[in-house]
Amino acid sequence: MADVLCLMSPCYLIAEIGINHNGDLNIAKELIKLSHESGFDAVKFQKRTIDVVYTKDYLDSHRDSPWGTTQRDQKEGLEFSLSDYWEIDSYCKKLGIDWFVSCWDLESQSQMRIFNTKYNKVASAMATNHEFISLVAEERKHTFLSTGMCSLDQISDAINIFKSASCPLSLLHTVSSYPAEESDLNLLCINTLREKFNLDVGYSGHESGVSPSVMAVVLGATVVERHVTLDRSMYGSDQAASLEPNGMRSLVSSIRKVDKCLGDGVKRITSDEISVSKKLRYWNAP
Repeated sequence: MADVLCLMSPCYLIAEIGINHNGDLNIAKELIKLSHESGFDAVKFQKRTIDVVYTKDYLDSHRDSPWGTTQRDQKEGLEFSLSDYWEIDSYCKKLGIDWFVSCWDLESQSQMRIFNTKYNKVASAMATNHEFISLVAEERKHTFLSTGMCSLDQISDAINIFKSASCPLSLLHTVSSYPAEESDLNLLCINTLREKFNLDVGYSGHESGVSPSVMAVVLGATVVERHVTLDRSMYGSDQAASLEPNGMRSLVSSIRKVDKCLGDGVKRITSDEISVSKKLRYWNAP
């Protein structure tokens, strides 16, 4: 089942735009362009059917935001329409960068099928919703499953659904706090998940820095996903756990260096070493 990303080299890098566009298509395009220029392989968004994901009482409750004074105003202000996504689809194709969406309900997942994106993503919050996972798995697209807030048994249950549908799957080790403390990241879980489930394992980071994501690649992460933003001071609950432009460029540059430096593990003598050997191993000199 881990038959796609294990063939990908270097590590597949996803810029999680999520809802950091704040409902503004121009901001979304700016983030897509920035992600492409920084060297990310894909951008990802989030899609929700507001009246399905949230209760009426919650949506009617008070919340001050740029869009109004209720939770509904705020939630609806962050959602893109299908016509917006058609524009995103066209723009990503023009730039040559992959895009896809993590949906939070059955209706959204079904709606987004129209775009025939290459991948699916299941957010940690949806990882225990078996009805939803079954709908995703039946598409048989390579799926990234985040494992935050999940026990090993819950992850195993989700994997079995994908296996039953013959849907290729990669796990993403995740700590679901925003931003996450470095002491909570537990990156060795990347090894734990890979050894237990025999799947490709990546990392979806919510920390504010770059180095843990680089460490994840050293540990064998085949995918890295990070939230991105134009400015952490912008409105939004995910902004503080996101990388700004300089951090985006630093992340890609550092991870590509890891890919280059790790090599293939085959012990060999390089051409430069041969010449150095002739100088330093004086006792073997002709």
